Amino acid sequence: MKAIRIYERGGPEKLIYEEVPKPVPQEGEALVCVHAVAITPSELSWSAYTPEHLPTVVGHDVSGVVETIGHDVTEVKIGDPVYALADFWRDGGAAEYIVVRAGDLAQKPRTVDHVHAAAVPTSALTAWQALFDHAGLVKGQRVLIHGASGGVGSYAVQLAHCRGLHVIGMASTLSLEYVRKLGAEEAIDYKAAPFEDIIHDADAVLDTVGGETRARSWNVLRPGGVLVSTVGPVSPEEFAQRGVRGMFFIVKPSRSQLIEIGDLIDAGAVRPMVAQILPLDQARQAFERGLRGHVQGKIVLRVIQ
Repeated sequence: MKAIRIYERGGPEKLIYEEVPKPVPQEGEALVCVHAVAITPSELSWSAYTPEHLPTVVGHDVSGVVETIGHDVTEVKIGDPVYALADFWRDGGAAEYIVVRAGDLAQKPRTVDHVHAAAVPTSALTAWQALFDHAGLVKGQRVLIHGASGGVGSYAVQLAHCRGLHVIGMASTLSLEYVRKLGAEEAIDYKAAPFEDIIHDADAVLDTVGGETRARSWNVLRPGGVLVSTVGPVSPEEFAQRGVRGMFFIVKPSRSQLIEIGDLIDAGAVRPMVAQILPLDQARQAFERGLRGHVQGKIVLRVIQ
């Protein structure tokens, strides 16, 4: 089968489009014929890509159809249209086929095609787990979302809005109306004025940016508030002295959460955001575009035309 692999960490120039063996599902696994895979631009430098895990197929947001199943699989059956966040420590889905743990697969939302379904898993699960599992937010609370027009941010705005949160989205000037349409009650230009002078007593901050932006974000939280970062570890000293909480996490596959997210998509409450669609053999161009930033939604590789 054709696949996009890397043999060492680096940039898009490390990607190789080549022929590789078709995988075979083992017990508890399913072989999925990949129709589309979304990229995560930063993936090529992930620490998960250690020498013992290389070479590897990239891309872990997949949507496709179950072709065969291994022994003792009950979650899916042959012919099911499915989508998933594939485990980061295994071969990804930028290929014609991928083997996925059956317990990570969920039925593809009925109302969207495979391209739009592939744009969901990593970003939507990251947003879901940040807002509800780690920040523990509930209806009526206020959340500041950095990078609100990006891959994670666009889902965070929508999911927070669905749960009745008051959403404050930080974005560029050109993206403010887009963020409002996603459901943000307030959309703020991050270049217009220091956001910490405008926002006060937020219950939570979702940090998808890091750096100086995160350092300034402590000032907008109420006592006992929480900052959840998807960018990098948070020093305990950084937040303890301020009377707030801070944490960093890495998203995990979740069939149950993808089912709930899929239901919201089918109900029209959440829209998958696709910025660009390219064929599989243009993976290098896709990653180059993603790394330039300011992409509204996900870049998706279409495997089956």
